[in-house]
Order: sequence, then C-alpha cells, then structure tokens
Amino acid sequence: MCYTHTHTHGVAADVRARSRTSPSQPVRDITQKGYEKKRSKLIGAFFPQAPGTSDPFQEDTSAGATSRESNQIVFISHELSCVATNLDDLFLKRAPVTPSSSSRYHRRRSSGSRDERYRSDVHTEAVQAALAKHKERKMAVPMPSKRRSLVVQTSMDAYTPPGTRAADGGSGAAGGRLADVLSQHNHSAPPDVTGYTNSAPEGIQVERAPAAGTAAQRPTPKYGNAELMETGDGVPVSSRVSAKIQQLVNTLKRPKRPPLREFFVDDFEELLEVQQPDPNQPKAEGAQMAASRGEQLGVVTNWPPSLEAALQRWGTISPKAPCLTTMDTNGKPLHVLTYGKLWSRSVKVAFNLLHKLGTKQEPLVRPGDRVALVFPNNDPAAFMASFYGCLLAEVVPVPIEVPLSRKDAGSQQIGFLLGSCGVTVALTSDACHKGLPKSPTGEIPQFKGWPKLLWFVTESKHLSKPPRDWFPHIKDANQDTAYIEYKTCKDGSVLGVTVMRIAMLTHCQALTQSCSYTEAETIVNVLDFKKDVGLWHAVLTSVMNMMHVLSIPYALMKVNPLSWIQKVCQHKAKVACVKSRDMHWSLVAHREQRDVSLSSLRMLVVADGSNPWSISSCDAFLNVFQTKGLKPEVICPCASSPEALTVALRRPVEEGTTPPGRGVLSMQGLSHGVIRVDSEEKLSVLTLQDVGAVMPGGLMCVVKPEGVPQLCRTDEIGELCVCTVATGTSYYGLAGMTKNTFEVFPLTSGGAPVGEFPFTRTGLLGFIGPAGLIFVAGKMDGLMVVGGRQHNADDIVATALAVEPMKFVYRGRIAVFSITVLHDERIVVVAEQRPDSTEEDSFQWMSRVLQAIDGIHQVGVYCLALVPSNTLPKTPLGGIHLSETKQLFLEGALHPCNVLMCPHTCVTNLPKPRQKQPEIGPASVMVGNLVSGKRIAQASGRDLGQIEDNDQARKFLFLSEVLQWRAQTTPDHVLYTLLNSRGTIASSLTCVQLHKRAEKIAGILAERGHLQDGDHVALVYPPGIDLIVAFYGCLYAGCVPITVRPPHPQNIATTLPTVKMIVEVSRSVCVMTTQLIFKLLRSKEASAAVDVRSWPPVLDTDDLPKKKPPLLYKPSNPDTLAYLDFSVSTTGMLAGVQMSHTATSAFCRSIKLQCELYPSREVAICLDPYCGLGFVLWCLCSVHSGHQSVLIPPSELEANPALWLSAVSQYKVRDTFCSYSVMELCTKGLGLQTDSLKSRGLDLSRVRTCVVVAEERPRTALTQSFSKLFKDLGLHPRAVSTSFGCRVNLAICLQVSRPLGTSGPDPTTVFVDMRALRHDRVRLVERGSPHSLPLMESGKILPGVRIIIANPETKGPMGESHLGEIWVQSGHNASGYFTVYGDEALQSDHFTSRLSFGDTQTVWARTGYLGFLRRTELTDASGERHDALYVVGALEEAMELRGMRYHPIDIETSVIRTHKSITECAVVTWTNLLVVVVELEGSEHEALDLVPLVTNVVLEEHYLIVGVVVVVDIGVIPINSRGEKQRMHLRDGFLADQLDPIYVAYNM
Repeated sequence: MCYTHTHTHGVAADVRARSRTSPSQPVRDITQKGYEKKRSKLIGAFFPQAPGTSDPFQEDTSAGATSRESNQIVFISHELSCVATNLDDLFLKRAPVTPSSSSRYHRRRSSGSRDERYRSDVHTEAVQAALAKHKERKMAVPMPSKRRSLVVQTSMDAYTPPGTRAADGGSGAAGGRLADVLSQHNHSAPPDVTGYTNSAPEGIQVERAPAAGTAAQRPTPKYGNAELMETGDGVPVSSRVSAKIQQLVNTLKRPKRPPLREFFVDDFEELLEVQQPDPNQPKAEGAQMAASRGEQLGVVTNWPPSLEAALQRWGTISPKAPCLTTMDTNGKPLHVLTYGKLWSRSVKVAFNLLHKLGTKQEPLVRPGDRVALVFPNNDPAAFMASFYGCLLAEVVPVPIEVPLSRKDAGSQQIGFLLGSCGVTVALTSDACHKGLPKSPTGEIPQFKGWPKLLWFVTESKHLSKPPRDWFPHIKDANQDTAYIEYKTCKDGSVLGVTVMRIAMLTHCQALTQSCSYTEAETIVNVLDFKKDVGLWHAVLTSVMNMMHVLSIPYALMKVNPLSWIQKVCQHKAKVACVKSRDMHWSLVAHREQRDVSLSSLRMLVVADGSNPWSISSCDAFLNVFQTKGLKPEVICPCASSPEALTVALRRPVEEGTTPPGRGVLSMQGLSHGVIRVDSEEKLSVLTLQDVGAVMPGGLMCVVKPEGVPQLCRTDEIGELCVCTVATGTSYYGLAGMTKNTFEVFPLTSGGAPVGEFPFTRTGLLGFIGPAGLIFVAGKMDGLMVVGGRQHNADDIVATALAVEPMKFVYRGRIAVFSITVLHDERIVVVAEQRPDSTEEDSFQWMSRVLQAIDGIHQVGVYCLALVPSNTLPKTPLGGIHLSETKQLFLEGALHPCNVLMCPHTCVTNLPKPRQKQPEIGPASVMVGNLVSGKRIAQASGRDLGQIEDNDQARKFLFLSEVLQWRAQTTPDHVLYTLLNSRGTIASSLTCVQLHKRAEKIAGILAERGHLQDGDHVALVYPPGIDLIVAFYGCLYAGCVPITVRPPHPQNIATTLPTVKMIVEVSRSVCVMTTQLIFKLLRSKEASAAVDVRSWPPVLDTDDLPKKKPPLLYKPSNPDTLAYLDFSVSTTGMLAGVQMSHTATSAFCRSIKLQCELYPSREVAICLDPYCGLGFVLWCLCSVHSGHQSVLIPPSELEANPALWLSAVSQYKVRDTFCSYSVMELCTKGLGLQTDSLKSRGLDLSRVRTCVVVAEERPRTALTQSFSKLFKDLGLHPRAVSTSFGCRVNLAICLQVSRPLGTSGPDPTTVFVDMRALRHDRVRLVERGSPHSLPLMESGKILPGVRIIIANPETKGPMGESHLGEIWVQSGHNASGYFTVYGDEALQSDHFTSRLSFGDTQTVWARTGYLGFLRRTELTDASGERHDALYVVGALEEAMELRGMRYHPIDIETSVIRTHKSITECAVVTWTNLLVVVVELEGSEHEALDLVPLVTNVVLEEHYLIVGVVVVVDIGVIPINSRGEKQRMHLRDGFLADQLDPIYVAYNM
C-alpha cells in the first residue's frame, strides 16, 4: 500500500536529482481584509450591480433617441431607418457623474489631457451600451499574476494574499496523517477531470477543507492525491492561485455534450466541427447593381500635354512663382523652391543621370531604366527635383523609404522589390547620404536583401552643369512607365505598381477637376509626399496647376501637432491634405487658441477618409474647429489605393446645400456581406461617411470579393472596381498577379462582361449608395473570415479605441490581424500601452475591449496583447507595420507586457467530446476478437525451467550464501571497482574482502545495535562500496536493509525530510551511515529541517572493529523478506515494496540469463543505487553472477561529463547501464567535444549493449540523438536500448541488443496515430504522417516473465490493437507494499489481481502503466517470433480530458518545440482545466510571448484548450532521481502558490 506524503510535514516529498532550493514566498504585506477590498475593487466592474446603485458606464440614451430626425439621407429602399447626426446629441453626451466616475473625470480634467467633449467617437456610445449589457451577465475574470520584476509600473503591491496555510484545517500537521491515510487509494481509476460535477449547476464553489471528523466518511476516494486536490479540498483556500483558477472554472461553461446518434462512432475520424451556415443569416435581396459612371473628364484648353511640359512652362514663364515651402522642426520656413529653380535643378539631374554615370560608351542609366529615390520626409524639395529629373531623363523613379538601419521593419522586402526592378542606382540627398550607416571604410554597406547600389547625391553643388545646347526631350504623355509606387501586402511582401505617363497625367486632370484646383492656390500637405495621396496632390497635380505647396514634415507634427493649422491660417491656404491621425493630434494638442482661423479652407482632403474610424475624427474635428471658421462642407474624405490611385473624393459643396449622408449599417449584416440598416438594437452598427462620387472619366462597379468577378446586388458589399485611364497598369514583373488585379472583366448574372475595357480591382470593400455616392466599408487586406463571417480589422480597431480611448493605449498604435489556428482564422489585437497605466487599469481595459468587441461584432477575440509604448514595428511615418507585428507575434518575439487569451470563447470547432461506450460483456469481446482475427494481447519471456545453464549459484537459495561460496572458491576475484570523477579507481572489492567486511558490519549490528532477526535497518550511504558492504552485512546479521539516498548537503531543507520519512515509514530500528553523513544528520541545518531527536540510533561504519564476529545468521525460509525497496513515484507518492529472498534470487538469475553475465565479464554501471533495477545491478547481480561491476556514481558526471564513456572505453566494457539523466548529461555536455574525445582515443566500438534503466515510456528522441552523436566514436546504432520496471516488478523488460548475427532481435520503433491513442486504440501509421508518435519498444521480456494487457476499469483481457494496463506475472514480482497501515484492498488489487473473464485463475500484478503488445516480424535465436512491449505512460499520470486519454509527455513535447526559450515543460490538470508550466531560459520579458504560442500548439496538435499557462524559472519543475518529472508536486506547489512564477496567464 502506498504511503503518500502531501504538504503535511511542511515539505513535499520531492526526491530530486537536480538539487534545487525552492525560494520560499516572501511574506506579503496585505491582510485578508485588505485583499478582499482590493479584489472587489478590481473585479467590481464585472459584477452586476444591485438595483439603485448608479452605474458609471450607463449612458443616458433616451434623450438621444428622440431627437434624431434631421440630416440623414434615406438610403437603400424604404426599409432603412434614419439615424441622426445631431451633434449635441451624439457628441456632448456624457456619463452621469457618479462618485466613482467623477474622481476619474476630475483627474482627467486636471491632467490637462483632452477634454471629454472632444471625444466624439460615434462608437463610444455603442461600446458603452455593449459593456453595460455585458455587465449584467458577466462573471469575474481572473487577472493574470506577474512577478514583481516584470511589473514596470508602480502597481498594487499584491493582487491576492499569500496562502495562509496554518490557519486552514487539513493542512496543519495534525490533519497530516489523516490526509495521508485518506490518500492511499486505488490507482486503477484515472483522475476524472471532466466529469466532476457538483449539485450546484453554476460551477464549483471553493470550499474550506472539511474538519477531520467529516473527512473520514468520504465517498469512494480516488487514487493518489487526486482526492486532496479537488476544488481546493486540502488546498489552502485563500491561496491566490486556486482562488483564481476557481474564478476561471466558474467563467467557463461546461460544454454540453450532444446525444449520440448511433451506438458506435468511429473515433479515428475525429472531424473538427464545421461551421454550419445559420439558416436565419441575412441574404442579399436587391437587384443586380448597375455600373456607375463619373462625369465627363472636361478638356480644358490650357491643360498641358504632359507634366514635364507643365514644369517647363511654369519654369520659364513664371520662374519666381513659389512651388514649395519646406519647414524645419520649429515650423520656420527652411527655404522656398520656385518653379524656375525646380525646372533648372530637374534638368541638371536629368543631364547627370544620362551622361555622368558610367562611361560614354557604357552609360550606367539609360532611358526606361529604374532608379531608386531615397529621400527623408523633411526634404521634399530634393525629392521633387529628382522625381522630375527622372521624368525628364525618361528614367523610371521608384520612391522608397530611407533605410535607417539594417533591421528596419519591412526594409528587406523593399530590397527585394529593388532587385526585381533591376535598380542599380539610388538618388539621395546630401544629408540623407551622410546619415546612412557606413562601414569602417566609409562605404555604405549593402542592406539585408538589397541589391548592390550606386548612391548618387542630387544636390546641385555635386552635379555638373549641362552644356548650353543640351535640353531634355519633352514628349506628350504616352504609354511608357512614369514611376513605380511600392505597396506592402497583407503578408509583408512588397510589390511595385507601375503607373504610365498617360495615367499619371489623366489622374492629375481628374483631381484638378474634382478639387477645382486653380493656378497659384496654396495647399498645405501633411501627408507623405513620396507616395499615395501626398504624391498625387502635392508633387504632381500641384505642378500641373502651378500651385504653392507648404510641406509639413512628420518630425514637426510630432513636436507641434497644430503646425498645419497654423500654416493654413498664416498663408490663407485654400486646401489642406491630412490623415485622420493629424486631425486627431491637433484635437489633443488644441488649447483655446484665439488666433487660429480655418475660414480660408475650401477643402480639407482626408486621405484615409474611407476608413471606418476616420468618421469620428472628422466629426470631433468639426465639432471643435467650427467655431474657428471651419465650414462643415469643407471636409472631403477620399478613398484611394496604390493600384487604382484615387478611387473617389467627396467634392466641396456650395454652402447651404444639405450635408452629406451617413450610412448606419448593421454589423451583423456586414459580417455576412449584406447591407442592412440596423433596426433592432443600435449597438452593433457601423456608421460610414460617403467618399463622394466616381472620379471624372471613370466607371465603377462592385464585384464579389471571392471567385469569379460577378456583379454584386445593390444590398451586397463587394470589392470596388474601376475602369479608367488613370490607374496603375501592373505589378512590376508579376504577370499573373497583374492579370488578376489590373485586367478584370466583371460579369453580369447572365455571364456577359460589363464593358469592353478591363477594370482594376481597388482592394476596397464597399457599395454604391443612393445618388451614386460611394461608401467604403473596409479593405480587402483587413478582411478576416472567422467561422464563415467577415470582419474588418479597421472596425475592430475602432471598437477597441472607443473603450475609454486614449487612457491606456495610444490611439494610432493598435494592430488587428488574424492567425490561423485549428483550421479557422482567430483574431489577435495588439495595442501599445501608455507607460503611466497600471496593471489593473490595463487588465480592466483589456477585459472591456473583449466584451465590447463581443457585443458589437459578435466575434470572440482570440488574443489581446499590450506591448510597452513605442515597441511595435513602425512604418517610416509612424504607423504600425502590420505584417511585421504579426510575424513577431507568431515567432514569439513581440515581448508583450500583458496578454489575455480567450480560446474558450473563440474556438468553437473542437471535435465533439468522446462518449464512453457502454461496456461490452466478456462473450462479445471473445467473439469480437475472433471475428476480427485479433489475438488477445499476451506475451512471455523465455521459460526459466527449460533453460539449461551450469550455474553453481543456483543451488543456493540466499544471496548471503552465494557470497560466502564465492569468498571460499574465488577469494581474489574482483567483484566491484568504484571510479572517482577523474576516472581513476577510488576503491575495489574482491569476493573475500566483501565477505570479511560484511561480517564486521554484522558484528556491529549485533553488538552496538542489539538487533534481532528481521529488524529493519536504513542504509544512508553515498553511491559506492560502503553501501554494498552494509547491505550484505545486514543479510549476514539477519536484518532487512533499506537503501536510502543521503540528504544533499547544499539542500538539506528539501532532501532531509524525505530521508526521515523513509526511515519512519520503513520502521527502521537503526540507521547506518558514514561519518560525514553522520555529522550532517546532527548539524544545525538538519535540526531546522526535521526533529533530530526522534531519529533511531545512528551507527557510523567508517571504523570497523578488529575482532571476529559471532556466527553468521542462517536464514531458513526463502519466502521471508530480503530487503525493502522504497522509491518516490512520478506522482510524488512514496511506496516501499517487499522483496523476498526467492524473488531476489529469481530476479538475479533472470538478469544473468538475459544479459549473459559470467565471472569473466565486466559491466559498467552509471545509475543511482537506491531503488529498482539500479539497486539490483549495483549491489546484487555481481555477487550472484560473479561478473565485475565498474561503478560510476552519476553525481561524478557533473564534474566530468566524459567519465562514464571514458570508463566504458578504457575497460573495454561490452555491457553498460545508465539512466536518462546520464544520457542527457552526455548529450548536452559532450555534444561539441566528440572530435577531441576521439583524438584522446575514446572508443565505443566494443559496446554491445547500452541499456537505459527507466520506469517510463522510452525517450526516443534522446536515445536517437545519443546514438547519432556518439556514432563517430564507434557506438553501434543498435547498441542503445531501454528497460522497463515498476513498483510491482522492478524489471519486466531488459533489452539486450545484439550486434548482427547474434541471437536477439534489435529494438523496434513503431509510429502510432496519436489521435487513436487518445481513444485507447493502437493504429500503426507510416513515419512522418500527421499526428504520428514514435514509440520505441521497452525491451525484451525477461526470462520467466509473463505479460497480458488488461482493461484497467473492467479487468478484462484486451486485443492487440488496444491500449490497456500492463499486467505481469513472474517469480521476481515484489510480494506487496510495505506499509504502516494494513490497507489490504490496495495490496490485493495491485499484487494479486485476476482477470474478470478468460483465464481467471492466474494471479497477476498490475503495473499501473498503459501499453500494448505487438508481434514483430523478428525472430529470436530459437526461431520464436519476438513479442515487443510498448509502454505508453503511467495510468495515474494520464489525464482524461474531453472524454479522451492524454499523456502529459505528448503535450509537453509539442510545447517544448514551440519556442527556443522553453527548456522544459510539465502539464497537469486541475478540475477540468489543463495547466501548462513552462521553464523559461532567457529574459523574463519573453515570458508573455510564450502564452499564445503554447495555447496555439496545444490546440493545433491536441485539440485541447489550455486553461492556465505558468511561466517559471529554470529548475522549478521538480524531477526525481530517475530524471522523471514530479508533476503532482508541481501541481501542489502551483496551487499552494510556491512556484514564484514569472507570469501566470488564465485563458478565458
């Protein structure tokens, strides 16, 4: 019966190989009461409020509802209701000032940030309502815990109190023993983690552990310490972790299991749920749309034939006219470029390009070649001169951003574009050239991914003057390429859109007509002049019309966001080109400036006016600046794309006409691609502003975004397509993509093309509304299809911003993208957090964003991450580089400071939970097996009775007799050689020496210890010779020895209690040890860890007496106890098993036969000699078989990793045994040293077998890498194999591989389907197939051992293709648990089980391990076919989730693979949550990167949702002496909050 040790003695019985000190939790300075207060403050926002209490989020919507009649175009038939834009209504609404909101309100006012009234988000109202609605039905969500060092801001001291352990009943020492008694239970039933139900349907409430009296009458308890762990029984309840997990469990609804349709479901076709289309979803009902035509492009008489001609004209007839004024960062005019200057400089650039690069015979640049233009944002003058210089030279300019550093976001892809365009020359300004990174020799290095470039500075002083007679050749605009504009795609790749000269000119004419530009108008430009709207208005159209451009650089906007408004006012500018961000910035910076007037503006072009969230900036801007002379009709949003240039532009209307219309559309409809005016609730709506009509000379239609370009219906959203001269013509060098984008022929429903000319796809989603107005609802690039519904990234950004905008995150710094996990897109929101917001603020903001998006878009956010300010990759003008952000997120390199994952709400396509089939009776199993031709899974090793061997030792029943016989017959034969860390012999023992020293030990025991037969003696020795001597000394004295690992001197606090426990539990009447350990047991540290006074007598055996001992003890009955074997299982249970003399001798004989051991053999052993097969090989086998054992203590390898392999090579050993920890140490420690080892003569070619001794599934990856690594040193690839033992039978399999030609087959590896394994089925698949899991045979079954696979629940025999419990029968089975309490039930269940049907007579021992048998095609020497046993995992470690059986190691393997910083991982379950603990190697700031990656991989590969991700330091996951993870200790430690985690994320 097992003896379990929980936290009752104050220390877990974690027997660890890595000596680890677990840093104890600092005592927190927060009382329980203080905690409750803080907790309620934190979570208060989520609880439904009692009636009568005011609600800070509730908006007074009734007032707004009545006064919404005016100013709205009725559109799309009559069913669309009207919604007003009454400004007072919408924008000056404010939450009633309740005490809780007023303090926040005053704080905001006094801090001088934006006043409430500028907050005109159309969204805000909806968001507030959505949040209010959520509050009514929302449960509390646990906040992640973070280590102090990770919390940069001064946040609350501790979110939750420390575990007050002493106060809780059941965890004090008194409750301890009782808990121990309670926890010994049958390990046949796996822990039920899904089916735990409580009578209360709402979920499980945390309750205090019951008092000692009630605990005894529990219902049938579970195995191990599962009982203690359930919902906080026995866990300190105020422990902060369990309270949080409890909260989490409460927030997760149990999945409803659908009823089974038929009796049997084939589990292998584990299909993911496919999203069924909702029959009630809105469908388009309108008529087919008709293409909409813009007005005629008027031919004005004095329009120039080309832009170069216009430049020549203005440069010669009005050379003094100002063309461009540039600003410095103080807003002072830097210099004014006149048309005369621009013309002469452009001519100079053109001449130098064509004649001064390369030689006369071989010019570097010819007409038609592409050159890069690399100019900073503050130097438009140099850019313009170069751009027009290229046009004059008929060279194609490719304007790109300045590569500031080698790792600039997206700069590699730009390099790729330059390479594909064949660019070899880059034009740049002097200042920019000086600022580029240089190599030590002064050359500009090649940027990553860039072609080799010649950098050419275009300042006049560097250029040669063209000769008098040289003039550029000015043609009319033609079909040649004018310039190439770069465009970044959704995936980060960069394409070049080519624009022909005729298209460029026509576009300028269309803009001139739309904007009514006239000569010498002044225009203020805040946009990037290198591309897009900024280039079209401020570089091209302005020159065509001889306008004066005031260029405001980005750097000036950052210093003074009002600069552009001041310039409009100063210069009485007629037109300004801005983005909504610029309007927003000026709102934030706006103080009551008296001297600002915007009355001169006739047109404010909003470049990103088609964005759903620009409407709120436009409204807010108008709201504030109307008093400063800004007329409402001046705001002109426009829609554009790199491919189609300007798609639409709202024109300035005459005063007094009706203001433009708004579309208030249902989000629900939009997500199905249908236009519906929202009728029911005003929550989930998208308010759109129109972007004017089709451009002059253009034809527009709307086509379905996917598949054939078919025209949409009038009430359907689609991609806008335009047919006009003024668009791009191709993606440079990409014919296929060009055809799909620039050569589209839209079809009517009848299949006829709409027109004879091709259309260009704009990449914009929208529709054409009434009166031909165009509405844009989003971009194709931002489209995310989740569960069959479409969502637009920009809409989600808008909703996120409406949740207390500006308070916690930066407005322009939110990225929304989707990633594919488990066959569907999942939404990820990443925002930059303000440095002054606290942890709680951020967390609250995050949870409210989730609720708002859920309420408005009806879609779940999979992951919401906050990163520190200024850390997201930027585009050159400060926007977010989306694809780079996504890349960083997927690589785990984003380094967020807060993460909230919500897989439970988003992932709706998991396979259905498995339903357990009703048990089938024995008869049908038999028949079923016969019908399907399956054998019952059973196998056995060679029969001991039939093996002839002339073994003299067989005539002795007791090992003590064998030793005496060897001491007489071969006294000087060396049995043991112990090596030290230098590889030299520390000591050795011959047969006679061992016999003599053992006699003296027996004497000490009789004399000093006054022991009688059968007394138990604990042997606390380091691995070595003394341990062996003491063991045989005990046998000689008739005592029962128990080997115990000594406490670790550096870690007494955690290791000594285990020693003490084994001594107590084994009822040892005396302890034998060395002088050194004797002192350690009496030291001050020891007395701090345990009660030193209660030790039994301790004898040190360093000085043995001289005199001859009395007669040796002669044992009479071979069935009496020989020794006790104690070990801690992986679940942290301490179990001692009894080994009789008969079993011990049979065991030794079985190993002797399997390994062919004889006195002439040498075997190297590098194992811990305290339990299991390790102890038997170290202490017993040499005496029984007479071979020499070379002993290498594993601890010595820490100092010298090559020790074991050097010894194997030096002693020319054929057989060696080691543990996984030793193998790992060699693989990691010697990985790079194989060459130097080879040169020192290390040779492993004589090794016939290298057996890993273990009680677990073979670690295939480790054994393979070990074999590969040391192949160069002569290690035969088939030499490495494994063994398998457990508590009831210390060795069942022991593979002794043979080199080719000898008797046994080599170990086989099979690949099984991991999904089938979860259903307890075994299905073999090919190597490399998806979901395949490699399993290595655990070794050859030992002689005299029989195995059968049985169903752990029903105890019936199983067929070969099933996974079941391994049952074993053999002469060397242990005879039972050694226990203080007589728990017979467990004893009989584990050691004397019988099958429920079939062969019901044979008595079997249950191993507690799941596995299966396969007949392999191999035969052994006798021609018998070889049966292979595959161990899959321990039954008590297996986790039952969603009705399926998972083995922790499989999930852990997936997790470790996801990121380079994860060094180790362990998974445990708690109630029905999966908890993943990962050890992080690297900086703590990488901790949060791991949360999404871990969640993704477990979903993808195992179809499980991770409940909690815990990131800890290296070495926190406890490991026992065999190198196995102690997952239960880890779980206890986590729940009792003893791990000191870096970060704990609770996935919602």
